[in-house]
Amino acid sequence: MTKRRAAAILSGAVHGPTVTYGLIAACCLLFLVSPVSGLNPVYGTGDAILSAQSDYFARWGVIPEELMGGVPHALLTPLTALFVHGSWLHLLGNMLFLYVFGAMAEERLGWAEFALFYLVAGYLALFAYAAAHAGSQQTLVGASGAISAVLGAFLYLFPRARVTSIFPFLLFLPLRFPAWLVLIFWFALQWLAIQSASTGPGVAYLAHLVGFGLGFLYAWARFGGADRVKRRKPVKTAGPAATEGESQP
Repeated sequence: MTKRRAAAILSGAVHGPTVTYGLIAACCLLFLVSPVSGLNPVYGTGDAILSAQSDYFARWGVIPEELMGGVPHALLTPLTALFVHGSWLHLLGNMLFLYVFGAMAEERLGWAEFALFYLVAGYLALFAYAAAHAGSQQTLVGASGAISAVLGAFLYLFPRARVTSIFPFLLFLPLRFPAWLVLIFWFALQWLAIQSASTGPGVAYLAHLVGFGLGFLYAWARFGGADRVKRRKPVKTAGPAATEGESQP
Protein backbone atom coordinates (compact mmCIF):
# COMPACT_ATOMS: atom_id res chain seq x y z
CA MET A 1 0.00 0.00 0.00
CA THR A 2 1.40 3.38 -0.99
CA LYS A 3 1.72 6.23 1.48
CA ARG A 4 -0.70 8.28 -0.59
CA ARG A 5 -3.39 5.59 -0.48
CA ALA A 6 -2.85 5.05 3.24
CA ALA A 7 -3.28 8.76 3.85
CA ALA A 8 -6.43 8.76 1.71
CA ILE A 9 -7.93 5.90 3.70
CA LEU A 10 -7.13 7.58 7.02
CA SER A 11 -8.71 10.83 5.86
CA GLY A 12 -11.86 9.07 4.68
CA ALA A 13 -11.32 10.07 1.05
CA VAL A 14 -11.54 6.46 -0.16
CA HIS A 15 -14.42 5.08 1.85
CA GLY A 16 -16.33 8.27 2.44
CA PRO A 17 -17.69 9.51 5.77
CA THR A 18 -17.80 6.08 7.38
CA VAL A 19 -17.97 7.40 10.94
CA THR A 20 -20.88 9.71 10.13
CA TYR A 21 -22.81 6.91 8.46
CA GLY A 22 -21.87 4.50 11.25
CA LEU A 23 -23.16 6.87 13.93
CA ILE A 24 -26.42 7.35 12.04
CA ALA A 25 -26.84 3.60 11.61
CA ALA A 26 -26.09 2.91 15.28
CA CYS A 27 -28.53 5.55 16.54
CA CYS A 28 -31.29 4.36 14.22
CA LEU A 29 -30.78 0.67 15.01
CA LEU A 30 -30.70 1.23 18.77
CA PHE A 31 -33.83 3.36 18.55
CA LEU A 32 -35.72 0.74 16.54
CA VAL A 33 -35.01 -2.04 19.05
CA SER A 34 -35.63 0.20 22.06
CA PRO A 35 -39.01 0.56 23.80
CA VAL A 36 -39.20 4.18 22.58
CA SER A 37 -39.87 3.27 18.94
CA GLY A 38 -42.97 1.28 19.80
CA LEU A 39 -41.99 -1.33 17.21
CA ASN A 40 -40.44 -3.95 19.46
CA PRO A 41 -43.16 -6.35 20.69
CA VAL A 42 -40.91 -7.52 23.54
CA TYR A 43 -41.90 -4.46 25.58
CA GLY A 44 -45.63 -4.98 25.27
CA THR A 45 -48.13 -2.13 25.19
CA GLY A 46 -49.86 0.35 27.49
CA ASP A 47 -48.40 0.70 30.98
CA ALA A 48 -45.81 -2.00 30.28
CA ILE A 49 -44.13 -0.11 27.46
CA LEU A 50 -44.31 3.17 29.39
CA SER A 51 -42.51 1.52 32.30
CA ALA A 52 -39.93 0.05 29.93
CA GLN A 53 -39.30 3.47 28.40
CA SER A 54 -38.80 5.03 31.82
CA ASP A 55 -36.33 2.31 32.81
CA TYR A 56 -34.54 2.66 29.46
CA PHE A 57 -33.99 6.40 29.88
CA ALA A 58 -32.91 6.00 33.51
CA ARG A 59 -30.36 3.33 32.62
CA TRP A 60 -28.73 4.92 29.58
CA GLY A 61 -29.49 8.63 29.94
CA VAL A 62 -27.80 11.31 32.03
CA ILE A 63 -29.33 12.03 35.43
CA PRO A 64 -27.53 15.18 36.61
CA GLU A 65 -27.94 14.46 40.32
CA GLU A 66 -26.31 11.04 39.95
CA LEU A 67 -23.56 12.19 37.61
CA MET A 68 -22.54 15.15 39.75
CA GLY A 69 -22.96 13.06 42.90
CA GLY A 70 -20.22 10.71 41.73
CA VAL A 71 -22.35 7.59 41.23
CA PRO A 72 -19.89 5.25 39.43
CA HIS A 73 -22.11 3.97 36.62
CA ALA A 74 -23.33 7.52 35.90
CA LEU A 75 -19.88 8.57 34.68
CA LEU A 76 -20.46 6.67 31.42
CA THR A 77 -23.95 7.98 30.78
CA PRO A 78 -22.86 11.14 28.89
CA LEU A 79 -21.51 8.69 26.28
CA THR A 80 -24.40 6.24 26.23
CA ALA A 81 -26.94 9.07 26.14
CA LEU A 82 -25.52 10.17 22.77
CA PHE A 83 -27.10 7.06 21.23
CA VAL A 84 -30.49 7.34 22.95
CA HIS A 85 -33.37 9.43 21.57
CA GLY A 86 -36.70 10.31 23.06
CA SER A 87 -38.98 10.19 20.03
CA TRP A 88 -39.10 9.66 16.27
CA LEU A 89 -38.92 13.41 15.69
CA HIS A 90 -35.96 13.74 18.02
CA LEU A 91 -34.10 10.96 16.21
CA LEU A 92 -34.86 12.10 12.66
CA GLY A 93 -34.01 15.73 13.39
CA ASN A 94 -30.64 14.85 14.84
CA MET A 95 -29.75 12.34 12.15
CA LEU A 96 -30.68 14.74 9.36
CA PHE A 97 -28.23 17.34 10.57
CA LEU A 98 -25.53 14.79 11.34
CA TYR A 99 -25.89 13.54 7.77
CA VAL A 100 -25.79 17.01 6.22
CA PHE A 101 -22.97 18.54 8.24
CA GLY A 102 -21.09 15.52 9.54
CA ALA A 103 -19.84 14.21 6.21
CA MET A 104 -17.89 17.36 5.30
CA ALA A 105 -16.55 17.79 8.83
CA GLU A 106 -15.36 14.18 8.86
CA GLU A 107 -13.73 14.64 5.46
CA ARG A 108 -11.76 17.58 6.84
CA LEU A 109 -10.79 16.00 10.17
CA GLY A 110 -10.32 12.41 9.07
CA TRP A 111 -12.38 9.51 10.39
CA ALA A 112 -10.38 8.77 13.56
CA GLU A 113 -10.12 12.37 14.70
CA PHE A 114 -13.76 13.03 13.84
CA ALA A 115 -14.93 10.03 15.89
CA LEU A 116 -12.92 11.14 18.92
CA PHE A 117 -14.03 14.76 18.48
CA TYR A 118 -17.70 13.73 18.28
CA LEU A 119 -17.62 11.57 21.41
CA VAL A 120 -15.53 13.92 23.56
CA ALA A 121 -17.47 17.05 22.59
CA GLY A 122 -20.78 15.24 23.12
CA TYR A 123 -19.65 14.02 26.54
CA LEU A 124 -18.51 17.47 27.63
CA ALA A 125 -21.70 19.14 26.39
CA LEU A 126 -23.92 16.80 28.40
CA PHE A 127 -21.61 17.01 31.40
CA ALA A 128 -21.82 20.81 31.30
CA TYR A 129 -25.60 20.63 31.27
CA ALA A 130 -25.54 18.25 34.24
CA ALA A 131 -23.17 20.54 36.13
CA ALA A 132 -25.52 23.49 35.59
CA HIS A 133 -28.48 21.42 36.85
CA ALA A 134 -26.67 19.38 39.48
CA GLY A 135 -29.73 18.76 41.60
CA SER A 136 -32.01 17.68 38.76
CA GLN A 137 -33.38 14.15 38.53
CA GLN A 138 -34.68 14.64 34.99
CA THR A 139 -33.03 12.34 32.46
CA LEU A 140 -31.17 13.84 29.51
CA VAL A 141 -30.76 11.90 26.26
CA GLY A 142 -29.82 12.59 22.66
CA ALA A 143 -26.91 13.35 20.36
CA SER A 144 -27.71 17.08 20.30
CA GLY A 145 -24.58 18.19 22.12
CA ALA A 146 -22.26 16.23 19.84
CA ILE A 147 -24.08 17.32 16.68
CA SER A 148 -24.00 20.93 17.85
CA ALA A 149 -20.21 20.54 18.12
CA VAL A 150 -20.17 19.36 14.51
CA LEU A 151 -22.12 22.48 13.54
CA GLY A 152 -19.63 24.68 15.38
CA ALA A 153 -16.69 23.05 13.62
CA PHE A 154 -18.51 23.33 10.29
CA LEU A 155 -19.02 27.06 10.82
CA TYR A 156 -15.29 27.59 11.21
CA LEU A 157 -14.20 25.21 8.46
CA PHE A 158 -16.80 25.96 5.79
CA PRO A 159 -18.27 29.41 6.51
CA ARG A 160 -19.06 30.14 2.86
CA ALA A 161 -20.63 26.80 1.99
CA ARG A 162 -24.08 27.34 0.48
CA VAL A 163 -26.78 25.82 2.67
CA THR A 164 -30.27 25.26 1.26
CA SER A 165 -32.68 25.93 4.12
CA ILE A 166 -36.45 25.82 4.53
CA PHE A 167 -37.95 28.39 6.89
CA PRO A 168 -41.58 27.96 8.04
CA PHE A 169 -42.06 31.73 8.39
CA LEU A 170 -41.03 32.13 4.72
CA LEU A 171 -43.76 29.79 3.48
CA PHE A 172 -41.36 26.82 3.44
CA LEU A 173 -39.56 28.15 0.38
CA PRO A 174 -36.13 26.53 -0.11
CA LEU A 175 -33.59 29.34 -0.01
CA ARG A 176 -29.81 29.23 -0.19
CA PHE A 177 -27.68 31.06 2.37
CA PRO A 178 -24.02 30.99 3.43
CA ALA A 179 -23.38 28.50 6.22
CA TRP A 180 -22.17 31.25 8.53
CA LEU A 181 -25.53 33.02 8.31
CA VAL A 182 -27.63 29.90 8.91
CA LEU A 183 -25.51 28.61 11.78
CA ILE A 184 -25.19 31.95 13.55
CA PHE A 185 -28.97 32.30 13.25
CA TRP A 186 -29.35 28.84 14.77
CA PHE A 187 -26.97 29.77 17.60
CA ALA A 188 -28.95 32.94 18.28
CA LEU A 189 -32.18 30.93 18.48
CA GLN A 190 -30.62 28.60 21.04
CA TRP A 191 -29.38 31.55 23.07
CA LEU A 192 -32.81 33.20 23.07
CA ALA A 193 -34.54 29.93 23.89
CA ILE A 194 -32.36 29.26 26.91
CA GLN A 195 -33.49 32.52 28.46
CA SER A 196 -37.05 31.21 28.75
CA ALA A 197 -36.31 27.50 29.17
CA SER A 198 -37.80 25.79 32.20
CA THR A 199 -35.91 23.44 34.49
CA GLY A 200 -38.28 20.56 33.72
CA PRO A 201 -38.37 18.18 30.75
CA GLY A 202 -37.72 19.86 27.43
CA VAL A 203 -34.93 20.84 25.09
CA ALA A 204 -31.42 21.03 26.56
CA TYR A 205 -30.42 24.32 24.96
CA LEU A 206 -27.40 24.70 27.20
CA ALA A 207 -25.93 21.44 25.86
CA HIS A 208 -26.44 22.81 22.34
CA LEU A 209 -24.59 26.04 23.12
CA VAL A 210 -21.73 24.30 24.90
CA GLY A 211 -21.34 21.75 22.12
CA PHE A 212 -21.41 24.43 19.43
CA GLY A 213 -18.79 26.49 21.25
CA LEU A 214 -16.54 23.47 21.79
CA GLY A 215 -16.75 22.51 18.12
CA PHE A 216 -15.93 26.00 16.90
CA LEU A 217 -13.02 26.41 19.33
CA TYR A 218 -11.61 23.00 18.46
CA ALA A 219 -11.68 23.73 14.73
CA TRP A 220 -10.10 27.14 15.36
CA ALA A 221 -7.32 25.59 17.47
CA ARG A 222 -6.82 22.71 15.04
CA PHE A 223 -6.87 24.65 11.77
CA GLY A 224 -6.20 28.23 12.83
CA GLY A 225 -2.93 28.29 10.93
CA ALA A 226 -4.27 26.52 7.85
CA ASP A 227 -6.44 27.76 5.02
CA ARG A 228 -10.09 26.99 5.51
CA VAL A 229 -12.16 25.55 2.70
CA LYS A 230 -13.87 28.56 1.15
CA ARG A 231 -16.02 27.01 -1.52
CA ARG A 232 -17.97 23.81 -1.34
CA LYS A 233 -20.85 22.36 -3.27
CA PRO A 234 -24.36 23.32 -2.03
CA VAL A 235 -25.58 21.63 1.13
CA LYS A 236 -29.24 20.86 1.73
CA THR A 237 -30.88 20.93 5.13
CA ALA A 238 -34.36 21.27 6.50
CA GLY A 239 -33.82 24.49 8.46
CA PRO A 240 -31.70 26.24 11.01
CA ALA A 241 -32.82 24.26 14.04
CA ALA A 242 -30.20 21.53 14.14
CA THR A 243 -30.96 19.42 17.15
CA GLU A 244 -33.57 18.69 19.72
CA GLY A 245 -31.79 17.36 22.77
CA GLU A 246 -34.51 16.36 25.18
CA SER A 247 -34.77 15.83 28.90
CA GLN A 248 -36.98 12.79 29.36
CA PRO A 249 -39.38 12.27 32.26
